[in-house]
Amino acid sequence: MSDSYMNSDDPIVMLRDVRKSFGSHLVLAGVDMEAHRGEVTAIIGRSGSGKSTALRCIDRLEVVDSGQISVCGRRVDDPNVDLKALRLDVGIVFQSYNLFPHLTIEENIMLAPRAAKGVDKAQARELAQSVLAKVGLSEKAKAYPEQLSGGQQQRVAIARSLAMQPKVMLFDEVTSALDPQLTGEVLKVIEELAAAGMTMVMVTHEMAFARRVADKVVFMHSGRVWEHGDASILTDPQTPELQQFVHSDL
Repeated sequence: MSDSYMNSDDPIVMLRDVRKSFGSHLVLAGVDMEAHRGEVTAIIGRSGSGKSTALRCIDRLEVVDSGQISVCGRRVDDPNVDLKALRLDVGIVFQSYNLFPHLTIEENIMLAPRAAKGVDKAQARELAQSVLAKVGLSEKAKAYPEQLSGGQQQRVAIARSLAMQPKVMLFDEVTSALDPQLTGEVLKVIEELAAAGMTMVMVTHEMAFARRVADKVVFMHSGRVWEHGDASILTDPQTPELQQFVHSDL
């Protein structure tokens, strides 16, 4: 289903009137959003605007209360969706790296392809070498997570997702725990992925990066998509809320 679907012009990720509450707190109040193949979509907004929740709903880490979500032709809001198949298509990287401390970097990356795809050990090791080269960490294959800086660990987390050969990558504030220098090295990897045509949806507070790399910028406010467009909306915002947000970032 996914491969023939991926050749079409349909959005790879589509949210329609998505609503989500935690208890009595409405977090998503009717979100509409879409991302097309090869696009980088940056989701921006103040803390509590619903950005990360929207991202987590795409991978069904959160179950929506109502509305539709489709990813790579699968209805994510369907209770019977094949979660294993969905997560083979969608990679997600969080601000915490979640690497296994007792495994080497190479072993951390080999784990999912072997467990989820049945890839043999030699092939998994080859795959690990290939994705570590993409994130500039070939020489760290035999190291353990504690021997790496935060920026290097985050790059390993990206490599681990890439090893599953996803069709879409989701990034949730992946640089928020890093200092500026380490942030730069992680963003460089993401920029290279964008240049290679990877479809990405990223929640970010890095405005300069969003201006430079994003094909589409989605500004969320009060649980809704308040304004969206190409990166020019950051230099010419149409709503007072985005004007204020952009101004406060400068």
